[in-house]
Amino acid sequence: MNFHDQCYKLLLKVPKGKVTTYQAIAHALKTKAYRAVGTAMAKNPNPISVPCHRVVKSSGEIGNYAFGIDKKIALLEQEGIEIKNGKVVNFADVLYDFL
Repeated sequence: MNFHDQCYKLLLKVPKGKVTTYQAIAHALKTKAYRAVGTAMAKNPNPISVPCHRVVKSSGEIGNYAFGIDKKIALLEQEGIEIKNGKVVNFADVLYDFL
């Protein structure tokens, strides 16, 4: 399984109503390749079934999304994630932990 597929497999564990970070995915894969995780999310071939919109920056900022930031915010809000000024509100409470 290549690196991108490993990222997508982990991401499938993140339930609706939760987010994870590029850093958390990298750490779960025992690497510091945070940008490579971002690249994997950008190249996600199945954004409907592999919810890359649930991946945000470790600061709680939204980050980029292939279909635009407004779409990412809308998807997160549909799942109950509150966004204010481009950041996840109550970030620690909705952060998914792979450990």
